[in-house]
Amino acid sequence: MSPLPPRLTLVLGGARSGKSAYAEGLVMACPAPWLYLATAETWDDEMAERVRLHRARRGEGWVTRDVPLALPEALAAAQGPVLVDCLTLWLTNLILGEADVGQACDRLASACAAAPGPVVLVSNEVGLGIVPDNALARRFRDEAGRLHQRMAALADRVVLTVAGLPLVVKPQPAPGQPVPGFPA
Repeated sequence: MSPLPPRLTLVLGGARSGKSAYAEGLVMACPAPWLYLATAETWDDEMAERVRLHRARRGEGWVTRDVPLALPEALAAAQGPVLVDCLTLWLTNLILGEADVGQACDRLASACAAAPGPVVLVSNEVGLGIVPDNALARRFRDEAGRLHQRMAALADRVVLTVAGLPLVVKPQPAPGQPVPGFPA
């Protein structure tokens, strides 16, 4: 069995980087049941299929709650190990719903700080590409960057996944030590 994750872990990565599978493995190192707070909204058949496949790969022991907007409230009420997947979809829902993003992020930060843990947050790293060509996309990228910085400051561990490999950015593992949550 893998070592238990710290109280708060932020897992970042690009599309199909392995971030969700890595985060699931961290949470499953804890005793079940595991709470999966899903922020996706299924607006079309393709997204519904993505959600179905995501749920199918988790097995027994997972309880899923759909929280496209009420993530801070769901996290505040959670007991036991929690996986949030993902912050950028939640942020998208907030922006498109014309919610007060700053206030929602304040509530999320408070819920994370108060959570008994462990909590694993998954999010898409979107700031490594070109500057988007429209105001909405630039706002999303900027808000995501601010949210990631805030959650990283709160987190005990921050992991960047690239090509299925976890790179621990906070704290740095000692030379020769294995990456936590990754098989040696």
